Amino acid sequence: MQTGPWGVQQDVGECIDILTELESWYARDNGQYLLACTRKSVEETLDTAFGYHLLQTGRTRGHALFAASPINHRIYAAERAGEQVSLLALADELPLESDSIDMVIAHHTLDFADNPHQVLREIQRVLTPQGQLLIVGFNPHSLRGLGARLRGLRRKSLWHRHKGVSESRLTDWLHLLGCEVQDATRLGAVPIAGRGAIRRWLMRLDDWSNRHNLPGGGLYILHAIKHVSAVHRPRRQWQLRRERLIGLVPKPAAAPAPTPFQPTRAGAGQQHKSSERH
Repeated sequence: MQTGPWGVQQDVGECIDILTELESWYARDNGQYLLACTRKSVEETLDTAFGYHLLQTGRTRGHALFAASPINHRIYAAERAGEQVSLLALADELPLESDSIDMVIAHHTLDFADNPHQVLREIQRVLTPQGQLLIVGFNPHSLRGLGARLRGLRRKSLWHRHKGVSESRLTDWLHLLGCEVQDATRLGAVPIAGRGAIRRWLMRLDDWSNRHNLPGGGLYILHAIKHVSAVHRPRRQWQLRRERLIGLVPKPAAAPAPTPFQPTRAGAGQQHKSSERH
């Protein structure tokens, strides 16, 4: 047995990678509780986010957070196929046109990325100007984050790959990419444990901390808006990838070229007579 995220005991043999471990935990009571809190929290932002295309990326495959969004076209991107997955793609190389997505939800996308900054650059690239971004991640400066770091000291531990990104660091990255953080929500400050009356008391205490947005939550949700155009890649690299990109926004038809003026025969004759008079 090995202690999984948030102190849950689980068999190492059942978790062959981070994806399996996260999905296994989210299927349990504590995971379902946190997932419900996350959905409730993102609903407020989704209600005010309008556009044509919404994208969710992440390590899990069956935890769509966009049910409350008024945007009809929703894309669930993951590295492995799943029931809700509609696009197989790597988070650091999305096959989508630049400035084509109006809303992006990054659910644990940065937590286990080899290069989280590059993943963030790619998300920023596909966002439209004034597009909105919700980043859901584990808070490394929390009880859960401390436990993950201790478990990650063992190289055989699945949490050895965990690369937690703090709120302050993520805010700096977003600012450099032209995205401004609007607000931050923190969830799961109180670990839920036990059964019966003890568990219900801890859940009420955690709900109180969530409503007051107390620091130290095991999960954070950053809401940011893109204010500048996408950061363009080198020209040659862009040309090599262009044929594989999926264009989502219909492009207007090219305007017809103006027809050059050609004088008629009558006009030409009148012009010739005029020149003879002079």
